Amino acid sequence: MMKILKDILYGVSLLKAIGSTESEVNAICFDSRKVMPGVLFVAVRGTASDGHAFIDKAIDLGATSILCEEFPSKFREHINYFLVDNSAKALGILASNFYDKPSAKLKLVGVTGTNGKTTIATLLFQLFRDLGYKTGLLSTVQNQINDQIIPATHTTPDPIALNGLLHDMVKSGCDYCFMEVSSHAVAQSRIEGLDFTGGIFTNLTHDHLDFHKTFDAYLKAKKGFFDQLNKKAFALTNIDDKNGMVMLQNTEAHKKSYGLKNIADFKAKIIENHFSGLLLNIDHQEVWFKMVGSFNAYNLLAVYSAALLLDQDRLKVLTSLSRLSGAEGRFDYMISASGIIGIVDYAHTPDAVQNVLSTIQDIRKGTEQVITVLGCGGDRDKSKRPVMAQVACDWSDKVILTSDNPRTEVPEQIIRDMEAGVMPQNKRKALSITDRKEAIRTACHLAKSGDIIVVAGKGHEKYQDVGGEKLPFDDKEILTEFLNLVS
Repeated sequence: MMKILKDILYGVSLLKAIGSTESEVNAICFDSRKVMPGVLFVAVRGTASDGHAFIDKAIDLGATSILCEEFPSKFREHINYFLVDNSAKALGILASNFYDKPSAKLKLVGVTGTNGKTTIATLLFQLFRDLGYKTGLLSTVQNQINDQIIPATHTTPDPIALNGLLHDMVKSGCDYCFMEVSSHAVAQSRIEGLDFTGGIFTNLTHDHLDFHKTFDAYLKAKKGFFDQLNKKAFALTNIDDKNGMVMLQNTEAHKKSYGLKNIADFKAKIIENHFSGLLLNIDHQEVWFKMVGSFNAYNLLAVYSAALLLDQDRLKVLTSLSRLSGAEGRFDYMISASGIIGIVDYAHTPDAVQNVLSTIQDIRKGTEQVITVLGCGGDRDKSKRPVMAQVACDWSDKVILTSDNPRTEVPEQIIRDMEAGVMPQNKRKALSITDRKEAIRTACHLAKSGDIIVVAGKGHEKYQDVGGEKLPFDDKEILTEFLNLVS
């Protein structure tokens, strides 16, 4: 795909240009290891490395144009150089232009917040497919273009990959795309240059402070998504979250709200809550849904609200939603032949763990045990580890602290960090087993008929990241295997 530089530079604020904007380039690249002849290399300052250190390497590999925040000390002949204030922001605009602004050719809706992003984006994707539309999905679990599944490596891909996927969706005739928008993506300008039809806010709780450092910075990153929406878009917020209205303070988009507790544009009430599903009253219509828990009541309401803001028929939306079951690894429910209930969930924040366990508390009869298997990821926010363990102990009868994705950290140290949150009164209900498979097996052997086992933290993931190596590991598969062995 050959492009003229002046066309892909459209909308980029250049401070200085050396060379020609009439030259052709066949690709954009910001990773010097992937440079091929004829590319425009964008030098981006990252968290691990600075692309400016690799400008010469990129030229040696065939880059014909360079965009950067700081010119190199020496210019090379026949190379075009472009100076900008912010290379990361420019990259998003360049990528959008290179792929002919794909986000403007379909209706792109972003979902942001701490919890619920994957479920809401997946439900919207499933709903609009069921309503007869060609649809795309960009999520933590997977990316999808109609029936074609593309593995996901990040919650929100880099701008080049992102616009490439949107371009493929347009080529496949997609009318809509629903995507998760992570706080990292906003902070790193990965969504720069995208034209959103709408944005949805779920909630904001403790997460990613290893990256953002402070809760305020995390909040500002989420809010930054809504600040970027234009006046033709909608901004839909959870009014029951204390930061819900903060998200909409500076947006030009049409402001709308949903909620279960407060006055909102879209309102729902939980009538019944069972392991088999939810009965909700949504805008004066009672509907039974397959999904479980108050957190899923919010997710379903957000999807319903967004669908109506996208001009869909109310009754068709509710009918379709009543048939859907959400994203893999989100309150995945099973029951063994002996009557033990198993639940696998991606919950990896204190709030998400409490949501799952409080939902079970609302449904349980009171005589059965709740046994929770919980780990925390390595190389991530350490401050949430003791809090997650404390929440698990407060809401469970037994807790097994174990390894999650330790990455480059020592698993036993992560578990020790978690153990610091086990209060004296909870010591006797908690035990630590480093081997995650052994922890799940132990939970199954401790359980009796009617008991509930929750395996939290990894959800849909089919691997365990140990020392940077991704080893095959599937919580649901392992839990199912051990539940079937319990007589």
